[in-house]
Amino acid sequence: MNPINLQRRKWLSLGGIVLGASLLPQQVLASLSTVTPLALRFRNINTGDTHMAKFNGNNLAANDLKQLNYLMRDRRTGEIKRIDPNLFVKLNQLQQRLGLRNAEVVVISGYRSAKTNAKLKLEHHGVASNSFHIRGQAVDIQFSGIPLVKVKQAAESLSNGGVGYYPRSNFVHVDTGPVRTWRGV
Repeated sequence: MNPINLQRRKWLSLGGIVLGASLLPQQVLASLSTVTPLALRFRNINTGDTHMAKFNGNNLAANDLKQLNYLMRDRRTGEIKRIDPNLFVKLNQLQQRLGLRNAEVVVISGYRSAKTNAKLKLEHHGVASNSFHIRGQAVDIQFSGIPLVKVKQAAESLSNGGVGYYPRSNFVHVDTGPVRTWRGV
C-alpha cells in the first residue's frame, strides 16, 4: 500500500473520532434539556384541600405556587404565607428519587403561624421555637402508598435541607434549612 494513502487514512480516522466526540456532548445536553414534565398531587390531610402541580424541570407555574401556598396555610388560624419554592423542588426531587410519577404528597403540616407554633410547643415535646414551618420552609408529609422509612431514606439521600423522621406520628419532616437529620417521636 502506498505510504501516502496510509497516512491519509490515519488522518481521516482521527478526524472522524474527533468529529464524533465533538457531537456527543451536544447530544447529551439535548437529552438533558428535554425534561419530561412531572406532577405532584398534594392533599392536605386536615382540610381535604387538593391540588395537582405540574413541574417542568424544577419550575412551577405562578398559579400552582399560589394554590400550594393556600393548601399549606395554617389550618388553625387560616393565615397564608408564601412557601419557599425550593421546598416544592425538593418534594419533586424526592418523588423522582422514589421512582414515582404523579405521586400524592399527603401534607400533615405546612406553614404554621408563630401563634400556632407557640401553642404546639406547649402541647408537644420537640416542637422547635424557631421552626422552619414558621418561615414557610418546612412540611411534614407522607407519600401515599410508600413506607415511611423509604421516604426518610430517599429524603436523606438528597443531602439538602433538614429531614426529621417521626415513625410513631407517621410523617417525615422536610425543610430547606441547613443539612441535618433527626429522629422524633
